[in-house]
Amino acid sequence: MLRLKLKCTSFIVAISMIGSSAIADGHSANYGPFPITLKSYSGEKNNSVSYTGQIARHVLHDSLKVLAGQGNGGENSTALEKEMLSYFSGSEKNKAIIAPGSKGEFVVKQTTLNEISSGKNIEGKFYNGSMMAWPGSMKGREVALQMIKKASIANKGVDAENGYNWPQLISKFTMGAMAYSQAVDNYLDEKLEAGTKPNNKPYKDGAPYTGKEHSWDEGFGYFGAAAHTLSLTADQAYGVAKRKDMASADANGDGVVDLKSEMIFGPAYYAAAFDRSGSKTTKYLHTIMQAYVDGRKVITSANGAILSDDERQMLKNHASTIESNWEMVLAEAVFKYAGSVYKDIVKMQEDGADQAKAYNAYVKHWGELKGFSMALQSGRNNLGETADTLNDLILFGPVTLDNSYVTGISANGSFERDRRMTWNDYQFNMLKVQKLMSDKFDIASLVNNKLGDIEALAGKLGIAESAETD
Repeated sequence: MLRLKLKCTSFIVAISMIGSSAIADGHSANYGPFPITLKSYSGEKNNSVSYTGQIARHVLHDSLKVLAGQGNGGENSTALEKEMLSYFSGSEKNKAIIAPGSKGEFVVKQTTLNEISSGKNIEGKFYNGSMMAWPGSMKGREVALQMIKKASIANKGVDAENGYNWPQLISKFTMGAMAYSQAVDNYLDEKLEAGTKPNNKPYKDGAPYTGKEHSWDEGFGYFGAAAHTLSLTADQAYGVAKRKDMASADANGDGVVDLKSEMIFGPAYYAAAFDRSGSKTTKYLHTIMQAYVDGRKVITSANGAILSDDERQMLKNHASTIESNWEMVLAEAVFKYAGSVYKDIVKMQEDGADQAKAYNAYVKHWGELKGFSMALQSGRNNLGETADTLNDLILFGPVTLDNSYVTGISANGSFERDRRMTWNDYQFNMLKVQKLMSDKFDIASLVNNKLGDIEALAGKLGIAESAETD
């Protein structure tokens, strides 16, 4: 949730210390298995944990990102768009897992989606509020569908003319508009209320888990952490996500990585990434994971009875820890990639620079910046003026090679670029993005921190604010 510096800091630090001490003392717990507590269940299952649907959606996301980079400039656009939609909107077919797949010694157990969970899609769980960060005043799902269409006609996923890297935009936006939004604005919000999914009844007929057990499990699934994450360092979790650390991934020692419980996906990966870089003072991954484990223990301890008000308040406290730290991870990502864009502009202006290579990196990093800024605006809280300022600074598109940038979209779906900005002015915008994230959120990793350049660049420009040139 949006807050000024130091607000809620004591609480978050306390939670971080609890998580850290649990790890240091060797008493950390896996997320499951947890026993069956539902009194009416008479089946053969003995584990009440279930979040395979959420893992399937992480796989759909990873596969969609790969597909978004496979366009050849239009010739394969119809077939590619159809295939991308089968991963976004769902398919009756048992689709292949495009990503994450096996990589050398890192052997993934599943090869098809139905081995994880059948009948799942991204679209039905996608944020559908207004997304003012994107041209056209569209809702979240409309934006995603437009991005998919644009990716299908692009060359290797990149629209160099307008400055869009579609795989990055689609991926980072989805991490917020699906995973973050569903977790904090559904399963860890409305479904924690007393009259919703009660703990003395099955989540659905015949299920071996209660309403509250499964709601919490689904919220956990969207974070994308392995069940044994509390036994991993941030470096190890990062290595698992990159498919470079088989030993850390294979918790049960069976020689394969089970995507349903042993893999690290996007949101948890970025939490680990910021813990291991920048200031190296944050504990986002373990703080969020510990809150999920502790919350599940509260529900399990009720032993199939309706949760008391005190128990639900404990759950809400854990949910607040998850939401605030997850939000900070997204704000850290915006901060990082604003710094990347700033540095890319420096490279493009250097004597003898490989302009094409530098511009390609710039467009990629801008896609990550924009996607994460949209993800940050997909949560439970209305960021209000902060979101407006962020959108004004990042713009609808990056400053392109002729200094123009996207300002809108026409009725036929073409992007319009009718304003210009200098590279140095846009650099100054990036520094103001970093300052906004630093001022408005309790971020501390601060990867790619370029705030030390703000006075020098302001002096070079001779102004206190960035300027536009028509």
